[in-house]
Amino acid sequence: MYGPGRRYRSGMDLDIQPLTGDTWPALAALFEEGGDAADCWCQFWRGAGFSPDRGRQRANRASLEAQLEAPLAPGLVALDANGRAVGWVSVGPREDFEHLERSRVRPRLDDVAVWAILCFVVSRSARGQGVAGQLLAAAVEFAREHGAPVIEAYPVDTSQGKPTPSTLYTGTLSTFERAGFRVMRAVESRQATVVRDIVRLDLRPEHESI
Repeated sequence: MYGPGRRYRSGMDLDIQPLTGDTWPALAALFEEGGDAADCWCQFWRGAGFSPDRGRQRANRASLEAQLEAPLAPGLVALDANGRAVGWVSVGPREDFEHLERSRVRPRLDDVAVWAILCFVVSRSARGQGVAGQLLAAAVEFAREHGAPVIEAYPVDTSQGKPTPSTLYTGTLSTFERAGFRVMRAVESRQATVVRDIVRLDLRPEHESI
């Protein structure tokens, strides 16, 4: 069983850890910096308890905090040398994300017990320094240690259209491709304002090439 003491080391003096009671105050401070994270608290894709009402931030925050009691951490927190959270990535078995499971534009591609990476949050003060790439590497390792056979995500192709900061929460296609992910198919949505793809990395030993 994965223990809360396990840490993922990365460059830039970042210490990437699972969300626990110890890392919760730092993550809360990151989300409270503002932006979409301050409203959603990474609850949209999980579905249960999520409220889109800006007046319900407390409810969304409480839902994420309650997930600290779950056997599996809902994501990873990137801490700088001073212990300040500068990044977050949400990762877990696809079935843990209620809205994702119901999505018609991001359907299950097969019957593999796939894991999903749904969103990134990077502090404004740390953007452009590779934090998302380091969080992605840690998320892949976290999934592998928990026996995930395949991990997928839904990044934005920044070479097409005009992505905005609010649409880049799923990460960029180039970041995932550098990590060895392969494009499986496009996310086909008439309402989309950016181009997204479903990408996958096969973690089974017989399929690993990196």
